[in-house]
Amino acid sequence: MQHLALAIRTVAAWSVTLLIVFPLIWLVLTAFKTELQAIAVPPELFFTPTLENFHEVQERSDYLLFATNSLITSLLSTVIGLAIAAPAAYSMAFFRTRKTKDLLMWMLSTKMMPAVGALVPVYVMAQTAGLLDTLTGLTIIFTLSNLPIMVWMLYSGFKDIPPDILEAARMDGATIWGEFMHVIRPLATGTLASTGLLCLVLSWNEAFWSLNLSAAKAGTLAGLIASYSSPEGLFWAKLSCASLMAIAPIVVLGWFSQKQLVQGLTFGAVK
Repeated sequence: MQHLALAIRTVAAWSVTLLIVFPLIWLVLTAFKTELQAIAVPPELFFTPTLENFHEVQERSDYLLFATNSLITSLLSTVIGLAIAAPAAYSMAFFRTRKTKDLLMWMLSTKMMPAVGALVPVYVMAQTAGLLDTLTGLTIIFTLSNLPIMVWMLYSGFKDIPPDILEAARMDGATIWGEFMHVIRPLATGTLASTGLLCLVLSWNEAFWSLNLSAAKAGTLAGLIASYSSPEGLFWAKLSCASLMAIAPIVVLGWFSQKQLVQGLTFGAVK
């Protein structure tokens, strides 16, 4: 019975894995097809790969410009978000009040509201401030969108640090800044890394705000992908190619940083 149960679990695990990975595999295959091959019925599993789509995406849309915009907004929003969320989470974790949990729940509740519900006021404010189609405007909205998650993750990680260590540091005369930099930061490296990586991924993949608040100047890779949907129809091969070029950098980053990400999440960043 044990062998049968193990076989069932193995088959189930592989089945779920294939279901998750299949769309990515199909995306990669379609990116190397011609447009006729991409829409062929039945689908062509055996074909001669072509790099035509990659050349056309770069020549038509300037992939490097969109990728640079995504990189700038993602990195800046992550750094600024950590600079704001870390002190906030530190204060909530080690200087709790009766309203701390209420404040945390209110912050989390803001993520439950559909983004489209705030589109009009955000758009009007961005237009009034001259931030439409600017990297500054996207960086601000990405930062604000990710702050609740960042505060929650850091709060959960900081709260797991034994208070006795902090009391010892305070008895030795450590200031709040010294306590954070020399005690909290080394102990919470995994939490900080996982929080930063997660928010970097969220900012990189953000599509709703990118498509509604940016155009030619500050367009991100989400805009590049959307550009291959037109009234004439979808260019499946080029759309797949643009999507592959958009997700490839973040997939590679996630692959090489998976150890830090899993470690940070496992050590209390998310419960």
